[in-house]
Amino acid sequence: MHLSFDVPSPLDYFQSLVESDDDLPLLETAICVAQDEYPQLDVQAALSTVDHLVERMRRRVAPDDATLSRLRALNRFFYQDLGFRGNVNDYYDPANSFIHEVLERRVGIPISLALIWLELARSLKLPAHGVCFPGHFLIKVKLPLGLAVVDPLTGESLGRDHLEEILLPYRRQAGLTDAQDTPLSLYLQAAPERDILARMLRNLKEIYQQQSDWTRMLAVQERLVVLMPQAWSEYRDRGLAHAALGHQDLAVADLECYLVHTEDLADMDRIAEKVQRLRREIG
Repeated sequence: MHLSFDVPSPLDYFQSLVESDDDLPLLETAICVAQDEYPQLDVQAALSTVDHLVERMRRRVAPDDATLSRLRALNRFFYQDLGFRGNVNDYYDPANSFIHEVLERRVGIPISLALIWLELARSLKLPAHGVCFPGHFLIKVKLPLGLAVVDPLTGESLGRDHLEEILLPYRRQAGLTDAQDTPLSLYLQAAPERDILARMLRNLKEIYQQQSDWTRMLAVQERLVVLMPQAWSEYRDRGLAHAALGHQDLAVADLECYLVHTEDLADMDRIAEKVQRLRREIG
């Protein structure tokens, strides 16, 4: 008797990890994003690499060390001893979003560096959280005397003036001229795991979109739809990727789903016209 087992696809594996918010394994899920590019990626090996770093980090901190001392020890270990840093020479390299590549090369972008940093922070019981700050992913750490906002690229603690400077162009774009309209604290909320993963995927999506790499973009969109099943713009963008690849039927299905649910009136006419053109192509 021969037994056969269906090996789950990378998307099936991803879907199994993000089914529930209660026990969503952030780092494991972030690592498996790279399986679209590296189908043979050993996710458990990457997790073991992080576990090894955690053990090294723990040996450097005493159980009774103060929160600030633990934070300083973590930053020394992460940025000085291990040499993690931002990839300023090739910021838009997709590998900056692949955690196993970041672990090997020790370079990345704010969100990928933050995911590894946060895993080390949890091992030290640091009250740290990721922050989906506009334009620059951040980390916040609750200290006895206040809040430290950390730049994952450098470990530097950012003050209010610096944060307000980063926010200024986004406030202007939204027509918010008064900081009282959107207090800084509103932008410093701890990000749920699902939102962090969505931001990571959207970084990749933007890169592939700029490169007109529709095959890779479609793979990202498949994950985004699974991750954020009620984010209707992701169905639109998956439909546009399908259309670019000549998958007219699938494109129409996604774009019509978007039209049924969206409240973006400015976008509806454009997408409706796109659907009409696709239907004519289908015949």
